[in-house]
Amino acid sequence: MNANYEFTVAERFLRYATIDTQSDPYSQTVPSTEKQKDLSRVLVEELRSIGIADAALDEKGYVYATIPATTDKTVPVICFCSHVDTSSDCPGYNVKPIVHRNYDGKNIVLPDDPNQIIRPPDHPYLKTKKGEDIITASGTTLLGADDKAGVAIIMDLTNYLVQHPEIKHGVIKILFTPDEEIGRGVDHVDLARLGADFGYTLDGGPRGGYTGETFSANGVTVTFLGNSIHPGYAKNKLVNAIKIAAAFIDLLPRDSFSPETTEEREGFVHPVHMDGTAEKATVSFIIRDFDTKRLKLHETRLEEFAKQAVGKFSGSSYTFESSEQYRNMKEIVDQYPEIETCAKIAMERSGVVFQKYSARGGTDGSRLSFMGVPFPDIFTGEMAFHGKHEYVSIQDMQKSVETLVNLVQVWEERSGEQRTGG
Repeated sequence: MNANYEFTVAERFLRYATIDTQSDPYSQTVPSTEKQKDLSRVLVEELRSIGIADAALDEKGYVYATIPATTDKTVPVICFCSHVDTSSDCPGYNVKPIVHRNYDGKNIVLPDDPNQIIRPPDHPYLKTKKGEDIITASGTTLLGADDKAGVAIIMDLTNYLVQHPEIKHGVIKILFTPDEEIGRGVDHVDLARLGADFGYTLDGGPRGGYTGETFSANGVTVTFLGNSIHPGYAKNKLVNAIKIAAAFIDLLPRDSFSPETTEEREGFVHPVHMDGTAEKATVSFIIRDFDTKRLKLHETRLEEFAKQAVGKFSGSSYTFESSEQYRNMKEIVDQYPEIETCAKIAMERSGVVFQKYSARGGTDGSRLSFMGVPFPDIFTGEMAFHGKHEYVSIQDMQKSVETLVNLVQVWEERSGEQRTGG
């Protein structure tokens, strides 16, 4: 990469972070919030100003763009993808990003709420960032580095490649998606329009990170049915569905089976929403495990708790509904080892130590892999996402841009070598 290049990734990220793009899990529209398109329209305008003529936003909130090939070789079409939405778990309006230059390794007190303190003992990765430039929010909102850091990285990559046509690469596709945070990020993606053979999401954490494995995921809704009677005349008649649901929740183990008690390769069952009346109450869960077969075991155990709860209330009943959300990308990505090989070579050329991770979550790439385009994830530097202590290193984002510049060249250089997988 040209040593004299002035990265634009930080400047872009600081602008993108101020645009409210939170998605809404309870909305039935596509995208779930119209405001996500506010950023998408900016991206289309910037892509066109860079020189990407076909950049376009469709009615469902997807941005598609193509960086034309600069080689005569036949090279697999590679896509880079990030999502524009931010999580609804934390306030995301009026984000005020702050750059902490030459970070001194000490606590970072966020000025708009001094009670919000990012402490290095609580964030081991932050300890390694002394001397770098750290971006945080101001203390009352999330930052949005998940995944606007990825968006800014892809935009800076595009800017660099257009400025340096001497770099040899194949056709590169760009995809920006809405609604990833609520599990709908690729519901309406047009794969024919995308036209990619392989891809990489830019939605990962520490520098050097490569994620080729994610959780497999299901969603479960348990509905409890009671019997609603006027409370003044309810003796021996009322069966309160809210109390049944509460008894059900109380049966969940406190020392296992949950996100707060598991780590590494352990799966979990997690209640995420509950509502109801005396007549009917529902509890929604996410079910996660690296081993897809274990999802059914977790659901069976959960349903046993539902049966026990109903057994405590005569005249009550329940329904148990399960739906697939996404699957462990490893099942697909491992069939194409050149995807990882190229990423590893690119990181090594960028002076980055390659680190392979298994993500206790999922990305757009999880579903895209099973839709026919293998799609692992590459680091952006985003950390502590979905909360007020979210941060990202400018130097991490720059290294990600450099990695992608090298990555497209590695694919071009290796074109013609025998590909594996099926």
